[in-house]
Amino acid sequence: MAWHQTLYEVLSTINNVILFLIGIPFSLQLIFMLLFWLPKKRYAKSDKKNRLCVIICAHNEEDVIANTVRRIFERQNYPRELYDVYVVAHNCTDRTAELARAAGAIVFVHDDPDPAHHIVSYALRHGYEKILETGIDYAFSIRLDADNHINDDFFSLMNDAFCAGVQIARPYESALNMTQNQFTRACGLYYTFDSRFASRVRERLHLDAHVNGPGSMTDMNIIRKLGGYDTISIVEDTEFCFKRMLDGYRCHFVEDAVVYEDLPSSFRDTMNRNKRIASGNVRLLAKYTPRMLWNTVKQLRLSFVEQLLTYFFMIICVLLCTWIPAYYIYACSYLGANGLMSYGDVAAAGLSGPGFWELLLIIGCCLAVLFVFAGIAQGLLLVLLDYRKMGAARRRDLLSGAFLFPFFTVIYCVTMAIGVFSKPRWAKINRNTGEKLPESTAERERE
Repeated sequence: MAWHQTLYEVLSTINNVILFLIGIPFSLQLIFMLLFWLPKKRYAKSDKKNRLCVIICAHNEEDVIANTVRRIFERQNYPRELYDVYVVAHNCTDRTAELARAAGAIVFVHDDPDPAHHIVSYALRHGYEKILETGIDYAFSIRLDADNHINDDFFSLMNDAFCAGVQIARPYESALNMTQNQFTRACGLYYTFDSRFASRVRERLHLDAHVNGPGSMTDMNIIRKLGGYDTISIVEDTEFCFKRMLDGYRCHFVEDAVVYEDLPSSFRDTMNRNKRIASGNVRLLAKYTPRMLWNTVKQLRLSFVEQLLTYFFMIICVLLCTWIPAYYIYACSYLGANGLMSYGDVAAAGLSGPGFWELLLIIGCCLAVLFVFAGIAQGLLLVLLDYRKMGAARRRDLLSGAFLFPFFTVIYCVTMAIGVFSKPRWAKINRNTGEKLPESTAERERE
């Protein structure tokens, strides 16, 4: 066998292995979608109302912080005397602290000259230290971002879960600006997938929720036991979730509690967001994968493997943007140049696999399945089921997003791949104008 034939066989074998590895987490996402019919987990309403605190870390957020704090005080269906809002103004050069204080928040100004500490984890650590110093016996805390809004029963729903024994939980994540433009429609559907499909199925199958975004609830006894917040990475929320799972805690999903956040509305916004996510999560995988695999056996919890498979998507993005296109361009060129047009031609040459035309057909079919079934069909299903939670008055308001969903997936994949090799910092985010919540949210999120 000539050297170029050997090279083709070796590269084809490597590609098959890579396709198998990529297929495992993708199959998991397909299972989540197919189990959409599972009923949501509901927690019994509790008569006991616990005291809670809200912690918001903000860096130059004068354009949104006051509205966020004010809405909490004005809209929550929870006894006002049982919650406090804390804002950590971290290295701010604007009026964030002043406006947050005027809106009713207790403000901790944290100016840290060390550039390495200019990430949200250090602000969280400082905030929790100051909260513990107050000596107030909070039962649990809620973490929000500076632009977040929450549905009117958010505190009550998290309190119900806490009274039922939940110590760590995440809410349903929706968007303030889902209908801002075509980009946010597609982007919002992508992010909503994990709430409506994956998180619900995890909860019903007794797998741990991915507590990695705004609105997370944490038992303050955990914070007291740790002596504060114990993670300092760029993806501190995910690392906190990993560490608590390794400690033996369970992470849950409270679906009726909804947090609305500002979605990226352009390629540039998505790039900036995904730099932090991809860069941090890849480093987190390298650090925690051995321990997570060991604890799969030690604790007999499949949640560790499921978490790893989901975050392995960062690596998959790199492969999809580099190896996969490079290999198939090479394979098609090699087969075409050597006149290996069919399975018979390939076999006659002493090689294995499809010929040129069959390979093109396979590539076309795979792309069609991914775009139509795993892409458009998934988006349409999300619109059908949860359009109200996503801020739309009618399903047709989000239909265009469903058809653009596969194209946003490509954008997301590319930005994640780039983000893997970046070193992002916590910087001011360009906020969009879509801060208005859909009306009648109290009724909508309970559907």
